[in-house]
Amino acid sequence: MVADEASTAGSGTSRPGPEAEFAAYLAAGRFMIQRAPDGTYVFYPRVAAPGTGAPLEWVEASGHGTVHAITVNRAREGAYNVALIDLAEGPRLMSTVEGVESVPIGTPVRARIRQGGEGHYVVFDPAPAP
Repeated sequence: MVADEASTAGSGTSRPGPEAEFAAYLAAGRFMIQRAPDGTYVFYPRVAAPGTGAPLEWVEASGHGTVHAITVNRAREGAYNVALIDLAEGPRLMSTVEGVESVPIGTPVRARIRQGGEGHYVVFDPAPAP
């Protein structure tokens, strides 16, 4: 079985695993995250809810978030940042805030999907102040 393929119990067939589903949503221009029956949002994509094993459903992410932490890496090729973003729905993910070298912790950001050498991925831009 391929690393990101899930077997359909007893049917002998397989379906894409959660990472492949997430990648397909990004390729279609949709930033999706998973939600458990109790309303808890989950990111990184998984087969079942952590702690309970409950099934997860895919839902559209709002795209709003806040910078939790950020660091700037400087290399000969130029500087880039790596940021931890707290999504409005609750999960925290690692990404980058584009168009700036750094931003203060607590800065509101907005997600967008970017295509790169290894496929599509989520990046963030500083959001305008409300």
